[in-house]
Amino acid sequence: MTLTLPTPASPLKIGTRGSPLALAQAHETRQRLRDAFDLPEQAFEIVVIKTTGDNRAMIDADRPLKEIGNKGLFTKEIEEAMLAGDIDIAVHSTKDMPVDQPQGLVLDTFLPREDVRDAFISPRLNSIHDLPEGAVVGTSSLRRRAQLLHRRPDLNVVEFRGNVQTRLKKLADGVAECTFLAMAGLRRLNMQGVPATAISPDDMLPAIAQGTIGIERRADDQRAAAMLEAIHHSETAHRLTAERTLLAALDGSCETPIAGLAEITEGQLRLRGEVLRPDGSESISETLTGTIEDAVEMGRDMATRLLGQAGPGFFDWRKI
Repeated sequence: MTLTLPTPASPLKIGTRGSPLALAQAHETRQRLRDAFDLPEQAFEIVVIKTTGDNRAMIDADRPLKEIGNKGLFTKEIEEAMLAGDIDIAVHSTKDMPVDQPQGLVLDTFLPREDVRDAFISPRLNSIHDLPEGAVVGTSSLRRRAQLLHRRPDLNVVEFRGNVQTRLKKLADGVAECTFLAMAGLRRLNMQGVPATAISPDDMLPAIAQGTIGIERRADDQRAAAMLEAIHHSETAHRLTAERTLLAALDGSCETPIAGLAEITEGQLRLRGEVLRPDGSESISETLTGTIEDAVEMGRDMATRLLGQAGPGFFDWRKI
């Protein structure tokens, strides 16, 4: 097949949400495609699409995300635009993506993974270990809430949403002692001035696929497939195969406290997984090691082990 490259007159349309981080990720994708094919910026058009999740998150700013809806709320309109041909590809934070895509779409391109760690954000303290007893901690993440309460049941964890600037103002106003963000997001936004300390995965295992940009396309779009292949990072894909297989087998959603991280060292794949009761009262973790070719099997095997230990009702967040 002869590859017909986009031009300023007929640009490749890149769909994205409109947040600063989403736009930074779309710009990174555009730059990588420009470099790969020696194309001008005008050969690409970044199309901002507001999703149901964005609208509801603004209206219900003080409600937990789990009460607003699942991950699909933040992708539905973007995927509909792609199926309609209004955009050619869509750029996502992979950790926010459902494990299954709508018929006709595929998520099979991943950029090199950024820092996977969570960031401890506080203007006064340096780490979780510095938090005084009964301290107020702000987070909208069910995973982080459960992990924190498992290690520090004395903490008072409150709902904490908004962009980075909004969260920092809340901290300055004393609404909470600290909050948490992803190190990858801070790096992509070049926010070196944020008072952040990286948390070791040994202390807080990250969300599955954290730090990864995923690019979705129409399954029958051969031009997009060929162009995206040039910027695809295979090692990241192997890691996410294990992690997202684990998530799928656990039937994971925004309502489920699940953490997981796959790492590759000298051809060996190490997968760590954790499931928690939403109130933090119990945590179950596993570690498996195998080859890259074992990624799918390892994800399924780990899910079976974790579910076997968890028992019925383990993920019932309505009890918290």
